[in-house]
Amino acid sequence: MISVSTLMVVLDASIVNIALPHAQSELGIADADRQWVVTAYALAFGGLLLLGGRIVDLVGRKRVFVLGLLGFAAASMLGGFAPNAQTLFAARALQGVFAALLAPAALSLITVTFTEPRERAKAFGIYGALQGGGGAVGLILGGVLTEYADWRWCLFVNVPIALAAALAALPTVRESRADGERHYDIPGAILVTGGLVALVYGFTEAAEGAGWLAPTTLALLAAAAVLLTAFVIVEQRTAHPLLPLRVVLDRNRAGSYLASLLIGAGMFGMLLFLTFYFQVNLGYTPLQAGLAFLPFSAGIVAAATLGSGLVTHLGPKTLMAGGTALATVGLLLLTGLDTSSTYVTGVLPAEIVSSVGLGLLFLAVPNIALSGITPRDTGVASAMLSTTQQIGGALGPALLNTLYVSAVAAHLAPSSPASADLPRAALLEGYLHGYRIAFLAGSVLFAFALVAVVAMIKTPQTVETRPSAAL
Repeated sequence: MISVSTLMVVLDASIVNIALPHAQSELGIADADRQWVVTAYALAFGGLLLLGGRIVDLVGRKRVFVLGLLGFAAASMLGGFAPNAQTLFAARALQGVFAALLAPAALSLITVTFTEPRERAKAFGIYGALQGGGGAVGLILGGVLTEYADWRWCLFVNVPIALAAALAALPTVRESRADGERHYDIPGAILVTGGLVALVYGFTEAAEGAGWLAPTTLALLAAAAVLLTAFVIVEQRTAHPLLPLRVVLDRNRAGSYLASLLIGAGMFGMLLFLTFYFQVNLGYTPLQAGLAFLPFSAGIVAAATLGSGLVTHLGPKTLMAGGTALATVGLLLLTGLDTSSTYVTGVLPAEIVSSVGLGLLFLAVPNIALSGITPRDTGVASAMLSTTQQIGGALGPALLNTLYVSAVAAHLAPSSPASADLPRAALLEGYLHGYRIAFLAGSVLFAFALVAVVAMIKTPQTVETRPSAAL
């Protein structure tokens, strides 16, 4: 049930993307406001993750896990029945709030439940497969539900899944929480939540067309810098910090967090522009576009699950480095797309290579990020890993979309000052040029992640195990 809840949280970030045009038409959502269906979830999820991680540690991992599932089900039902745009936006934000509890609770339960190296490697393999492939699975499921049922089922589908997982967790999952007194760092929680919300919102504004130099974007990013800097100062001085700096200052964890952020940025950017390529250049329907990601999801799942035995033999750092290198090569293959490329010749090989690499990476990252962590810090360390992925997912599409727009404009400018006057073939070639630039930038992000892994992570060749007393 932990794996199912993880998949539900991850795929909900993308499942509504393909359904969005139908929801917009039925509820009368303006073009300027439609991004809030996605943004409301990302803002609440990314902004509250660290607070959610500390709540998990102090209140109890099982208790928060079940509460998160029930709350997620209720928020999903509210969104499915939404009569107007405002209700849908609020429901998506509530989903993000409960996802910020579910994500660190699920990863913490894996960490404290599986202490034997081989079993923990398998558990992290399943978690990594779902974490990495969930975004693409969301696109597939969203296409199926929208085409054959109704866009509202992209939200309703969570209700039976969450309720079943909660019922299954009650008799099977053992309760655990950090020892000692319960202290909540309220100033730290306010600062980091405000800072992360401003950061995610700033990237979203830039990606939605405001631009990186727009006053709103600059104000949000400046506010994020001020708030997060103040958060670090507060955490250094408080006796009971929300995020103990020892968690992020550990060299191995710092390297894994940085790599996770860069990989998230490159991967979500890749998914975004492949979606454009499938529907605009290849003329796929939403369902066909979703199904085109099936080999990518399957590759991640297969590599992360079947490769779990390699963790104890090769070591997590070796898998992280090798997986990141493979993912970089796969993304570079996409820079060769041209007007004669087809799905089979141009996209499928890149999907297979990059998905295998990402599967190995997602398998190994939790082993390093949570190795040697004290029981009291398990939830916040887990939340930090999820936070880097969420921030990366906001940063990547924003950055790559800016480069894409500039590249397309520069490519089309010599032909005609007004793109509407250009023949379709010229427009499609301009779009392809933009995709290639975006994929190249994504591969650079992956390459930086590889540098972070090689230079920063110094970990033993075997997975560390903690005694069962940690439970």
